[in-house]
Amino acid sequence: MLTITTTEALAEFCDRASAHPYVTVDTEFLRERTYYAKLCLVQMAFPGDEATNAALIDPLAPGLSLDPLVALFRDTNVVKVFHAARQDLEILHIDYGVIPTPLFDTQVAAMVCGFGEQVGYETLVRKIVHASLDKTSRFTDWSRRPLSDAQKTYALADVTHLRGIYEHLSSEIAATKRTQWVEEEMAILRDPGTYEVLPENAWLRVKTRTNSGKFLATVRALARFRETYAQTKNIPRSRVFKDDALLEVASTKPRNAEDLGRSRLLLREARRGDIADGIIAAVAEGQSCPPEKQPKPDTAKAKLQVNSALADLLRVLLKAKSEQASVAQKLIATASELDMIASGERDLPSMKGWRAEVFGNDALRLCDGEVALTTDGTAVRIVTL
Repeated sequence: MLTITTTEALAEFCDRASAHPYVTVDTEFLRERTYYAKLCLVQMAFPGDEATNAALIDPLAPGLSLDPLVALFRDTNVVKVFHAARQDLEILHIDYGVIPTPLFDTQVAAMVCGFGEQVGYETLVRKIVHASLDKTSRFTDWSRRPLSDAQKTYALADVTHLRGIYEHLSSEIAATKRTQWVEEEMAILRDPGTYEVLPENAWLRVKTRTNSGKFLATVRALARFRETYAQTKNIPRSRVFKDDALLEVASTKPRNAEDLGRSRLLLREARRGDIADGIIAAVAEGQSCPPEKQPKPDTAKAKLQVNSALADLLRVLLKAKSEQASVAQKLIATASELDMIASGERDLPSMKGWRAEVFGNDALRLCDGEVALTTDGTAVRIVTL
């Protein structure tokens, strides 16, 4: 097994890889105890059966620079193939300022090719290359050195089998003329904004049923402090305080350490020191926020009147169209989108691009009473009225 621990060896491997039309890539990382993922291993392979056409790259090796790898990721003549790429790309973007391009995600491609929703790598290995994977090393500590032979074998299999999967799926997509479909999805993964978390917007992830402007301003201030603190200290946001504690504090509005000490949900570490001071300051900020600067709840969706019967018809249509096109339903439209369509919303992903071609256009015709649904005994069909 080729394990790369020097910049010179990495440059030589990347130079050989750049002569091929694609490379397969995967990473191993740790994130349980940090805000940002710690890159521990990069696996890469390019076409060919030779053992030296696949390598384990050790970013923890002393003196190793990943600059040759970053240059390869920027080489537009070589397709970079990942499976379920989002977390890998987040690490590469944040740590090295690069998002590999051109990009191909086999999980997305598999959904376009009818393999189901968020299909796992192991399933594709079994169904496409007819092999099996040893998953015993899946949850090991990838930061410890030396790596065992079992770890190396497991890690390398994540890119060697990926070559056959990519060749099969890319051929299938080209044959069905769905290249543009996959490209639309890749554009989302290539967008740096997909991986950037702004503390100012962190409150949008906190689920609350209260629409009070002052309460939401307090939630916003608390979530912003938590995100900034977690990023600065590089610890998980849950180690600062969890969402349930955030909502409790936003409700009880503590003004001092004594008030904070009465919290039922805050961790002990959050009741004193910098975190406690930050919580009290955030509560004060939220409570003093003037009405014109308070978050405005999105009441438009709440006011939408869902036509439940129409929503049910849209679900039937979506199932029929996804089966007809051999595309995973959730890749076309989510359940909430169907309700929004049935409420009159039209500015939705399912109404644009390839999704409109597969489903959205017929969904509009169904909503407008231009078509009906019937069956021929084995399948749902659309009938023009």
